[in-house]
Amino acid sequence: MTISLAFAAEAGGGFNPLDLTAAGSMLWTLIIFLVALPFMWKIVMGPITTALAERDDRAARAIHAAEKASHDAEKVRAEMELKLGDAKADAAKLMSEARERGETREREIVEQAKTDAEAMVERAKHDIETAKEQALSAIREEVVDISLSAAGQVLRRTVDSEDDRRLVSELVAVTKVGE
Repeated sequence: MTISLAFAAEAGGGFNPLDLTAAGSMLWTLIIFLVALPFMWKIVMGPITTALAERDDRAARAIHAAEKASHDAEKVRAEMELKLGDAKADAAKLMSEARERGETREREIVEQAKTDAEAMVERAKHDIETAKEQALSAIREEVVDISLSAAGQVLRRTVDSEDDRRLVSELVAVTKVGE
């Protein structure tokens, strides 16, 4: 039969599938391809498709993780900015309170210094008044002694009695009140 097919092909009488020239070769290539296609799909294309699907899954997970990390970082940044704002507000409040305490303490120190200065002035006035009284008293005593001495020289006798001394002291005291 093969010979009759060969004759028929040579005589130009039809298609010979065993002839590996143009049409026969193409037919066998197509048949072999179709027979091998399920095996190739299972052995070659399956792992490639699975690998690509896994790669896509990993990429999707990585993108999701990156988005989550970005969201978390933004959330943390917002919290830090809020805390920084709170810290700045607290620092400003503390500075204000410290300034107020400092001003209050300054006023207290100034008031205390004024009070101390006034007390020192009063003590000084009192000391001056006391010294003045003592000096005037000493001067009066001296005036009494001089007056008694002068009176004794005028009268040519000793004027030294207690009554004379009292009389001259009263006279000097009256003179002081009359000034």
